Amino acid sequence: MGFSTLSHLPRVSKTLATAFLCRNGPYSKTVVTRPLQQQQQQPSLTQRRMVHVEKHIESLGITLPPAAAPRANYNIVCQASGNMLYVSGHLPFQADGTLMTGRIDGKERDVDYGYQAARWAGLNIVATLQEQLGDLDRIEKIVKVFGIVQSSDDFKSQHLVMDGCSDVLMEIFGKEVGYHARSAIGTSTLPLDISVEVEAVVQLKPE
Repeated sequence: MGFSTLSHLPRVSKTLATAFLCRNGPYSKTVVTRPLQQQQQQPSLTQRRMVHVEKHIESLGITLPPAAAPRANYNIVCQASGNMLYVSGHLPFQADGTLMTGRIDGKERDVDYGYQAARWAGLNIVATLQEQLGDLDRIEKIVKVFGIVQSSDDFKSQHLVMDGCSDVLMEIFGKEVGYHARSAIGTSTLPLDISVEVEAVVQLKPE
């Protein structure tokens, strides 16, 4: 069999014929080493999965708070179902471990205070995801965020409060991954007198 006959073969047969020639023909060294070199140049899955998000967080000057433990009779902060991850409600723990508390009323606790509380709640979610996944680049998409704001009856800016969480998620993950659906509601009270509680739904990349 010569090289000229390869043009008359189907694609699969060409591959087999080429393999035969690589083993037995005079061009074996040339033909065999090339695909091996190309294969060596292809990064492994581990090499491709660089920790870009963690590096980006560092570049932003953001320090994630410690991942918080559950505060009630449940042990799962994240529940996986397929490639979806359901994140329990997170509290606005600050870097020093203190909670942002109190009712957002537009006066004593204004929108900016609520915004910062929602931002910290978002950072706590990211800290939990990092602890649970080990690599934030495993996240395909922040699908949805649900925020509850402790607020007075006449306070109507819960959506502006929740921008604190949405903004920091998009800041960290970028719009392609961090852009999400969202709901924001107000309530007269929350556990531990916290100002904001936030939960999330996250889609993971296939393994």
